[in-house]
Amino acid sequence: MTTSEEIIPREILFGNPKYASPMLSPDGTYLAYLAPNDEDVLNVFVRHVSDAEEKEAWMVTSDKSRGIRRAFWGQDSRTIMYLQDFEGDENFHLWAVDATVEGAEARDLTPGDGVKAQNIISNKRFPDEILVSTNQRNAKVFDMYRCSYKTGELSLEAENPGDVVGWGAEDSSFEVREAVVRNQEDSSTTVRVRDDASSEWRDLKTFPYGEKGSLVEFCTDGETCLMTSSLGRDTSALLKVDLKTGDVIDEIFSSEKCDCGSVILDQDTKEIRAISYNYARTERLFFDKDLEHDYEVLKSLGPKDAEVFVASKTRDEKMWVAGYRRSDGPTEYVLYDQTSKTTTPLFVSNPKLLEYKFAPMENVIIKARDGLDLVGYLTRARTDTKTPLILMVHGGPWARDYWGFNSKAQWFANRGYATLQVNFRGSTGYGKTFLHRGDKQWGVGDMQHDLTDAVKWAIDEGIADENNICVYGGSYGGYACLAGLTFTPDLYKCGVDIVGPSNIKTLLDSIPPYWGPLRNGMLLKIGDVDSDEEFNRKISPLYHVDNIKSPLLIGHGANDPRVKQAEADQIASSMKEKGIPVEYVLYSDEGHGFARPDNRLDFNGRTELFLATHLGGRAEEFVKPDGSTASFPLEI
Repeated sequence: MTTSEEIIPREILFGNPKYASPMLSPDGTYLAYLAPNDEDVLNVFVRHVSDAEEKEAWMVTSDKSRGIRRAFWGQDSRTIMYLQDFEGDENFHLWAVDATVEGAEARDLTPGDGVKAQNIISNKRFPDEILVSTNQRNAKVFDMYRCSYKTGELSLEAENPGDVVGWGAEDSSFEVREAVVRNQEDSSTTVRVRDDASSEWRDLKTFPYGEKGSLVEFCTDGETCLMTSSLGRDTSALLKVDLKTGDVIDEIFSSEKCDCGSVILDQDTKEIRAISYNYARTERLFFDKDLEHDYEVLKSLGPKDAEVFVASKTRDEKMWVAGYRRSDGPTEYVLYDQTSKTTTPLFVSNPKLLEYKFAPMENVIIKARDGLDLVGYLTRARTDTKTPLILMVHGGPWARDYWGFNSKAQWFANRGYATLQVNFRGSTGYGKTFLHRGDKQWGVGDMQHDLTDAVKWAIDEGIADENNICVYGGSYGGYACLAGLTFTPDLYKCGVDIVGPSNIKTLLDSIPPYWGPLRNGMLLKIGDVDSDEEFNRKISPLYHVDNIKSPLLIGHGANDPRVKQAEADQIASSMKEKGIPVEYVLYSDEGHGFARPDNRLDFNGRTELFLATHLGGRAEEFVKPDGSTASFPLEI
């Protein structure tokens, strides 16, 4: 076996990490991180950086339900801000709390029913303020506000005329000088800019549907900016652009194989220090030799074949939190002294994982039936013989899979199943042609064909047992599961659908109101299910339930704002009426995925028994967790 001989407990694989998201305060005095409280709910903890043994760490938040997933320091090095929604409804409010005082009361900076906060920008030059957009004025659009996070005062900074889907600020003035506009008629995207807060907006660059681009940063000369753009090329490049005319002054970076990734800039001069890009693994091009040396030092001090990343830095960049990402073990964090070029161990995200052996993840290239190269990731259960296979399909679908430790892939490998993840056409990161080859290809088209071809590749390579294949996925991956069972029913022995849509028309009719500006672009990618009923019926698994030959397990959150509960209800009910084997588990306090550990462990335990029944792998005993809210609508 590629993993430990013993069964690795689900509690260790899917319980909360012991540590996550380490964050240095800007002045370097404190370290904040996420960790479970005594009730096993993720909260924000803080300690002095000098307190290496955590003797005096204190909890500064008091979430009692789904846990906190995103937090960050205020520039004052005293305040922690964090986002939290209610039971998965994704109406995230922004909260602030004094992190230097244990038991301090948190304040809601963006109150109101149905209000969602996003697009948060901080600035070291304005340490007492942040910019945050909310839809408190109009549920369908987000205005930009300036917030004094110590007092909670909000002042309108930029009102949304109705077509803005994102805002940006110029660094030195901290004024809102960028607006990203989506044209709802043709789904083009335009970057608008202005010279200062009192000036008129003007269009800088328009990206027609099918093109991709964004403003990265205003340059300090006041006349140029950095942008990414796919105009005139297939993959997006990093460019220097004239702020008045939009003309390209210089092409700084491009790759023929994948899009430009993140850009590291000098905080003050805005000079480019490094650019990352990712075809199968993370790569970097350095412009700053000192920074390159820092990464070389970090790599030399870390585990073999690990990817180095920087999780946090102090304002003066003399102290870093660096991480080592592996595919066969947990993430390890260190404190890096940039002056002495030395590291001090900080913590391991989930130290209990160190007690077990895990399988390496291999990046592979799969040829689709039309010759298109697909990047995939394979985690084997065995290397000496073929095994059952889990085809694990990513969500989005306009997203992608990455190399690294994947708890589900390791879980499957330990139970005796190989796992294959594939970046099918329509996935992001590989250029506009690859992305838009997925247009109108849902279900019965090439997006699904790519998944079929990936399975056949694994069979032909002697990796997968052709009689024991499961299709598994969440969100779009859940849809791909349903499509696989309905449109290629002889390929799969069983399927697991997590928060997947079954009828594309009803999916789009029930999206959140603030997704309105994006809806037309979704129709261009998916196909016009609004006006073409026949097409919707063609690609929606709900209308092809009679084709299903294999058992299905469904998991859904009752508060899911993206894929409503009805999407699961309707296909589960239809399968039950037709006598097709289906199990349906609903969680009353979850949304688009399972954030609470008890629910996550509950569904994964049921999944493990389901897979063992139909694929024949190993299974740990299942006992329903005390805090699980699982219900079974088909049994009512």
